[in-house]
Amino acid sequence: MRAKMGIYRYQKVDAFTSDTSAGNPAACIFLDEEQSLSEEAMLEIARQHKGFVSEVVYCRMHGGVFLTYYSSECEVNFCGHGTIACMYSLVKNTASLSACSEIPIHTNRMGQLTVYNRIRDQDAVFISAPKPAYIASSLQAADISAPLRLSDEDISREFPLEVIDAGLRTLIVPLNSFQKLVSIYPDEPGLKEFCLQNDIDIILIFSLDPVDTNNIAHTRVFAPKFGYLEDPATGSGNSAFGYYMLKHDIWDGSLCSIEQGGNNRVFNSIKLQFQDDLLLFGGKATIRIDGVYYY
Repeated sequence: MRAKMGIYRYQKVDAFTSDTSAGNPAACIFLDEEQSLSEEAMLEIARQHKGFVSEVVYCRMHGGVFLTYYSSECEVNFCGHGTIACMYSLVKNTASLSACSEIPIHTNRMGQLTVYNRIRDQDAVFISAPKPAYIASSLQAADISAPLRLSDEDISREFPLEVIDAGLRTLIVPLNSFQKLVSIYPDEPGLKEFCLQNDIDIILIFSLDPVDTNNIAHTRVFAPKFGYLEDPATGSGNSAFGYYMLKHDIWDGSLCSIEQGGNNRVFNSIKLQFQDDLLLFGGKATIRIDGVYYY
């Protein structure tokens, strides 16, 4: 006998959009108080979205806001762009939340975080990033250059390679050339094998020579472990990079913007700020599809 079909409120939302950029897509499924989905069902729905969105965010409001994240491969510890996508839509369109300046949210694996409502003055929401873990690593430029399709000389020695976990374990790699940064396209299977062998979730490469000088840096993020090569706009990865910049005196913690993406897209915009001993990442989002999902 077939199980009864469930009908769920559904949105496809692009996070970190600017006036012209496409952002990073997330699917948001909103569960009513009486609705639930098993882990198997959440993974199956995420697999149905492979190639359409990077992650699916499951949002349940019952005595608070509870978020769970899945890629097409597995449950994800934390998804920054999915949180921005879901919470921007929820705050902007829910009267009881739009009046709040701060909204606590509960994530399945990272515990409680805070959403800061700045839609009125900045057309953005900000999220408190998880506290960082600085992971000891012996990785050198020679280890990562081939998987990224770089030469050793492309990797800068001005700043170190470093692994920082701010929701996802992120290998941060400085490059010498902005043009090299935006033009490379690594081999996905090879980079996935590198990530699995070295217990890395995502790889962030950066240059301190952005196109728009109003931005502090340019980044790209690769996430083959989660079933796709590149994340076009990233909350968790850029949060790890924010902690990296604070540690190496690149950034003083004041409100700044980072541009992200390769040369095949209009660059997306991610905002960072460090206040009250918290690193906040933020941005706006754009709802592309608003309807229901049948499962």
